Amino acid sequence: MDNFRQPQLSGRTVVVTGGTRGVGAGIAKAFVQAGAQVVACARRPPEVPVEGVEFASLDLRDPPAVRAFFAALPRLDVLVNNAGGGPYRRLADADAERHARVVELNLLAPLTASLAAYEHLRRAKGAVVMIGSVSGSRPSPGSAAYGAAKAGLENLARSMAVEWAPEVRVNTLVVGMVRTELAHLHYGGEDGVDAVSRTVPLGRLATPADVGAAAVFLASDAAAYISGASLLVHGGGERPAFLDAATANKEM
Repeated sequence: MDNFRQPQLSGRTVVVTGGTRGVGAGIAKAFVQAGAQVVACARRPPEVPVEGVEFASLDLRDPPAVRAFFAALPRLDVLVNNAGGGPYRRLADADAERHARVVELNLLAPLTASLAAYEHLRRAKGAVVMIGSVSGSRPSPGSAAYGAAKAGLENLARSMAVEWAPEVRVNTLVVGMVRTELAHLHYGGEDGVDAVSRTVPLGRLATPADVGAAAVFLASDAAAYISGASLLVHGGGERPAFLDAATANKEM
């Protein structure tokens, strides 16, 4: 490990959408540690500011405001489309308009931001990092609209990587379960987190810093020949349920 060198992004400007808490804050912090100037944009300011990160108030579902925000930047080298999420909601429990808002935030907002940032990124020969999810590649009951949007985001990134080459590289981080300050809402406290962690081959949930380190790598010169790729950050995925079922059957 003595020969390991963290990618350096000194002199580069990075925008992290939704970069004020959870995974987004971890990504913003990782870019600061790599020497970048970082702007985190979200609707609300952070409850716990990250040192070295500038905050900008922005509703990513307001295209004119998004275009104005990026037009006012003096330069931009990296865009991390992290803002997203959605409530647990079964399909039949809400109308199509409610599900459409989840798709808007997780798919259309990254497209809007990327288009608004394009001229900056083209001049800088920069990079876009999409924050995807394993929900985009497997059934996601209770978050179907979210999973569908993340599947679309990954495909959008691949097409964008072809259309915007060679000036702009575009990649996706396909993120698994992450332990954030809101983990208890999803997994039910420490016992729940421990139980869920045992389903991951590496034995733990990701941290925001894990995702941040991967984002810095994809944005750096160390990934200069990587574009249109999807990097799995999920600890090895999920242990197949049939293995546990087969083991339980043998023990009976």
